[in-house]
Parts: sequence; structure tokens; C-alpha cells
Amino acid sequence: MTYVVAEPCIGTKDRSCVEVCPVDCFYDYASEDLNKKVEKEPAMAGDHGMLVIHPDECIHCGACEPECPVEAIFEDDDVPEQWTEYTELNATISEGYSDEELDANRVTSKG
Repeated sequence: MTYVVAEPCIGTKDRSCVEVCPVDCFYDYASEDLNKKVEKEPAMAGDHGMLVIHPDECIHCGACEPECPVEAIFEDDDVPEQWTEYTELNATISEGYSDEELDANRVTSKG
């Protein structure tokens, strides 16, 4: 099992979840198309897209879920029906990154 970041994160990327995560399993998916899809401007200029969780790196500790101020994080079995596509999106994006892209897009509490 893993956790999944869903639609409410688009345009927000608050990163409170990252601060409490004991592993570095969050990645930045900077996609203007996601913002256009949900018609949501980014909270900070140029901060398009959302965070995603790499399913193979998530240790299922649950620390991130209660920290998300927009309630965008769910266990993969509990993602609301209207957002189930984000389960695959999290996996596809993070697992599709090359090693260099993983390093460049990793979001950590260290910066």
C-alpha cells in the first residue's frame, strides 16, 4: 500500500506533508496542463502542477495525510472515486522519471 496525492494539491504544493515524511518519496510534477484541467491558478507564481508520491518509496507511515492543509493525500485504497485517476498519475509520473529527473524533482524537507 501507498499514499496518493490527489487533485486538491494542484496549484497548492503546500509541502507540509514533506516536512513530516521520514523518507524522501515526494516529487514535484510541474504541469501547467493540470492547472488548466482543473482551472486553478498556482498559489505561488510559476508553481504549476502538484506533488506526487513515488509508490515504491512510500513506507505507508501515514504521517503526511493529516498534515495536508487541502486534504489531498489518501491511502491508495481510499482515494475518492472522482480522483482515482491520481493513483495511476502518482505512479506513472514518479516511476517514469529517470535517475536524473528523480534527483531534480525530489522534494525534501531540507529545501
